[in-house]
Amino acid sequence: MDQTVNLEMAEDAHSAHLCLAHPTQEELISIWNHTAASWIDSLSISAYLEESQHMATAPLARDGGMTNWILVDGRLPPGKRAILSSCESFRKRALTSDQDGNVTATIIHGIASVFCFPEHRGRSYTKRLMQELAKELPKWQIDDTSCIGSILYSDIGKEYYAKLGWKPNESNTQIVLPALKSDGSNNVTKLVEADLPTLCAKDEAQLRKSMAIPTKDATKRVSIISDVDHMGWHFAKEEIACRHIFDTVPETKGALAGPPGNQTWVTWQHRYYKHPDLEATNNVLYILRLVVEADETASRLPSHAEKMPGRDLYEQQKSQLKAVLHAAQNEAFEWKLDSVHIWDPTPLVQRMLKEMDIPYNTAERTVESVASGMWYDGNDGISTSPPLWLNNEHYAWC
Repeated sequence: MDQTVNLEMAEDAHSAHLCLAHPTQEELISIWNHTAASWIDSLSISAYLEESQHMATAPLARDGGMTNWILVDGRLPPGKRAILSSCESFRKRALTSDQDGNVTATIIHGIASVFCFPEHRGRSYTKRLMQELAKELPKWQIDDTSCIGSILYSDIGKEYYAKLGWKPNESNTQIVLPALKSDGSNNVTKLVEADLPTLCAKDEAQLRKSMAIPTKDATKRVSIISDVDHMGWHFAKEEIACRHIFDTVPETKGALAGPPGNQTWVTWQHRYYKHPDLEATNNVLYILRLVVEADETASRLPSHAEKMPGRDLYEQQKSQLKAVLHAAQNEAFEWKLDSVHIWDPTPLVQRMLKEMDIPYNTAERTVESVASGMWYDGNDGISTSPPLWLNNEHYAWC
């Protein structure tokens, strides 16, 4: 192979020679060493590299669920080519439904870890990477299932990715509660990982039922399924950090309250952006998923926003919600986290919170973790009308 290429063309983001490729193991290690400065959080370099290897074999990522992408000069072989920009994508199970309530199993690709090496910045390589990815993902790993879109969580505001086709979701609401020590409640069951397959299956069945409701409120609805693979991926991420900081891993993965058929539960993840012993930290217990059974507002349909249960059931649900949130606050306190974050709470949950004696604040994420989507129209084009996105919660983050 002729190694003498026109480097001027290789440096041009518009060059026809630039293409997507999959990195070798050596190239992956180079990417991880470069990204460490941005995403190391509370870890050491060696622990960050261990985490990167570990996450490649975690649920959701293993068995080809995660794909690494790089933008390179296609004329050069591995070892000779510069990595101009890089990212990952995750194949996520999802559901869609139409106005008649026809529910279909689909695929959504989650894009993560978009990065450009410092020496290549300012040359539009990441823009080119995303443009190429937008063409590739609709047909990537779809098998017999259609891909209805791709999502990402922007940490650089709304505009950059919106210009490339990933429009910010209409709502990126989060509720923040402080970490607080609690005496606990006899009415709360601590969840361990073995409990989650049953709960995730119940959650999916409830989601399918909700999305099957005919409506004129939305042309299309979509939701990423909060399955055990998503939960396991987040647990794998917290494992390295907790072992690095505490030399142990939290066994409790969430909390549940209430009788079968009328239960409320949360699952969570411990996230350490800095070592908890430092003075200024912003470490978070993320609520991966919050489920209130019999919550009709969970359909997210505007016409259902005021659908509240009867007074007795409402008070029971409110008591259960308060119990699991207190458990989350206590978990955050015990594990030296600063706050508890809940994404995309339902109208019912928001109403109940207003009536509780729990301090919290509500905000819209406009700069970091801005959920954004590129949605396909089914005719090899991009839809100009985004679907109603149900359960835009932290379990779907990548």
